[in-house]
Amino acid sequence: MLSGSEMYGTQPERIAGVLEALGESGMVLSYEEDRAFAALSLERFGAVGSSRLDWHGAEVIERCGAFDGGQLRRMVGTYAGANELVVVFWANLAVPSVALEAALVARHAEAVLECSPECWIYLTDSGVLIEFQDGEGLTAGRVPPDATDGAGSTMRAADGESE
Repeated sequence: MLSGSEMYGTQPERIAGVLEALGESGMVLSYEEDRAFAALSLERFGAVGSSRLDWHGAEVIERCGAFDGGQLRRMVGTYAGANELVVVFWANLAVPSVALEAALVARHAEAVLECSPECWIYLTDSGVLIEFQDGEGLTAGRVPPDATDGAGSTMRAADGESE
């Protein structure tokens, strides 16, 4: 079985639609960059199952039952500055994370959500994380200041399959 660093980014075709829409405005992150941003966001939450954040103890700002691009666009517009750096993580480490401006996430929200049934959008300046679970909706909350128990570090599958 491949390690996370060996598996990371081996399936960029899964985000081809987003990359095409962004052109040179988005940046595919290296494994080291992905891990650095995950340490500031995803890894500060525990995990429920294999690909859901444990929001217990975190400040949840909003829960939305809708799971479409329009709602993601609205949430990004509400919680991020237009030029704020955003990192989009997908549930599978084989799919590389992408960094771009918040306005571009809003403009291409449908393409972002089409890439995976689960993703997380980290608003770096605002300290807000938006979780998308297809069929369940969107949750936005403040990233906790300290790591809870490191359980979030195991959320993203490293086996080539999104769980």
